[in-house]
Amino acid sequence: MIILSVAIIYIIMLYVIGYWSYRKSLRLPNFLLEYFTASRELGALMLALTTATAYLSAGSFIGGPGTAFRLGLGWVLLAMTQLPTMWLVLGVIGKKIAIVARRIKAITLVDILRERYENNVLVVFMSSIAIVVFMIAAITAQAIGGATIYETLTGLRYDVSLTIFFITVVVYTVIGGYRAVAYTDLLQGAVMTIGAIALVTYPIISAGGLENIMRKLIEININYVTPYGATGGLNPLWVTSFFVLVGIGVIGLPYVSVKALTYRDSKSLHNGILIGTIVSALMLLCMHLAGVIAAYYVPEITRGDLAIPALTVKAVPPVLAGIILAAPLSAILTTVDSQLILVSSAVVKDIYVNLVNPKASEKTLRRLSFLTTLIIGIIALLLSYRPPDLLVWLNLYAIGGLESVFLVPLTLGLFWSRGNKYGALSSMLVGLVSFIAFYRVFGTNMYNLHPVVYSITLSLITYIIVSMITRKPSEEVIKKFF
Repeated sequence: MIILSVAIIYIIMLYVIGYWSYRKSLRLPNFLLEYFTASRELGALMLALTTATAYLSAGSFIGGPGTAFRLGLGWVLLAMTQLPTMWLVLGVIGKKIAIVARRIKAITLVDILRERYENNVLVVFMSSIAIVVFMIAAITAQAIGGATIYETLTGLRYDVSLTIFFITVVVYTVIGGYRAVAYTDLLQGAVMTIGAIALVTYPIISAGGLENIMRKLIEININYVTPYGATGGLNPLWVTSFFVLVGIGVIGLPYVSVKALTYRDSKSLHNGILIGTIVSALMLLCMHLAGVIAAYYVPEITRGDLAIPALTVKAVPPVLAGIILAAPLSAILTTVDSQLILVSSAVVKDIYVNLVNPKASEKTLRRLSFLTTLIIGIIALLLSYRPPDLLVWLNLYAIGGLESVFLVPLTLGLFWSRGNKYGALSSMLVGLVSFIAFYRVFGTNMYNLHPVVYSITLSLITYIIVSMITRKPSEEVIKKFF
């Protein structure tokens, strides 16, 4: 009952934030700017938490700790390669994105690509379609994890839990737009941080210190406390290449990079990077270390994804357990709401406004935005009940596929004036096709490197070569961006 009460209060707060955001949006003049970027008003704390929680999803709170439960401290080390991500997203590329976006009045990431590559319809269309397809797949997979946690919290059946999950996230995102996403992420980021810290500190104290835990794990398997993992299979080269996927490559995830369009000023950006890095470090270290600690408390479990729930039930009091079990749910909600708003912006702003009806009225855009976000949520809900094989297959490639499509044309488009629309389009195609092909043949390990390294490398080479042998961008584009 205590855990259930925490869950109910938590859900009610999300609805309240969504309604408050909706009421505020009615008073602001530019609907699209408000709905998709919160009118670029985010301060440091909100910017930090909404960015961190966008890429720290169920993988960081369920899957990652589950793998750490099986492999040990080597996987904790690998997880910490994500530490520079906040600086890379907001510091390296974020400031340039924000400056250009204000200059050209861009509301979405595709708006920036559209202007940079001279209103190229193919670039806009391919970018938008890639976002819609991959994000619906990713939303569905996240929702399945969210429904499972609801099931644990409430004791309801999976299908009922799934429906409650979707109604919650879709309602507050539909009515409140990006402002609701940002404020709920603030609440959920706090829950995630508190839950992560509690899940490590309380079991360590109960065990009489970390030394006791590590001594027992060494008795079980000495490799458990080495960088190579319990099986000895964490090759240093592959671990290093993993940084491309979860570190550098995150710049190419549109639902993360778009956060750079939302901050208020340079002070908010700089403080946001600092706060976000500290928060990310705490979450990553605590949650993955908790997976290792679970091997001390519940070594009998056979599935890694049960490590965090099992540890919570075994070693944490009920009140803290409610907060801790809400943490992975928060991680999923914060990722899904960011993905929902991104897909909605791709359909409404990038496809409808840019390619179909540039003169659409505010009233039309408001209705279309609400309707699009609702429909996307319903589609993902229906797919989540019985996800088809194709959807599951697409989800496995969602992160790497998006990085292979967007990383090179976005970063080089912002920092290399010679890049053009031909290089961008060809690099997108090469990156996407090569990543899918490599992943299908080699899985996650292609000659001791993750396949995303090869696909991004090919995308980069293609972009440079094609741009060099075709005509330069116009002087107007160079003036806008450089």
